[in-house]
Amino acid sequence: MTDETVSSDIPTPRMLSWARNSAIYRLERRMMTEKQLFDAITRKAKEKFEDISAAQLKAVADFAVKFAYDNKVLDDSAYAEISTRSAVRGGKSKRAIAQKLAAKGVASDKVEAALGETDDLYAAAIFARKRAFGPFRRVELDEKRKAKELSAFARNGFSFDIGRKVFEMSFEDAEEVIFAGRL
Repeated sequence: MTDETVSSDIPTPRMLSWARNSAIYRLERRMMTEKQLFDAITRKAKEKFEDISAAQLKAVADFAVKFAYDNKVLDDSAYAEISTRSAVRGGKSKRAIAQKLAAKGVASDKVEAALGETDDLYAAAIFARKRAFGPFRRVELDEKRKAKELSAFARNGFSFDIGRKVFEMSFEDAEEVIFAGRL
């Protein structure tokens, strides 16, 4: 191994400075998971530094993630909690939320902790209100409409029981579920 090979594995001070500034820039604009930040820094570093080695690329991305953790601006648990609350208020099922968080690189134990207090019945009632299904329906119910509504609940990750329960609720019961579930 020559000195040139060893030095090409270590990022230059310019690269590390860029990684720090890039992490600050990204995290000022929106909350990210560790995986999202790592991937973004890696992708941009390839564009910015033409002859960057794979080892340097990993070191630069690791440096940015460590910098973000050291400054307490990167927290996958908080990201999962906030995203989960927002998604439930938007009518998303536990299953859909878990898949989205897993795709963003949040560890399964953190996803489970975030989903612990969520209520699929509340989320399904919100979903029904947004789509004018079940108790919020504005048109006459026929077999085609019934199949459409129940399959929409299933496609959005709600169990058959939850979907049927919301589908058969009265308007007052659905409003009560939504009011009781507000955070």
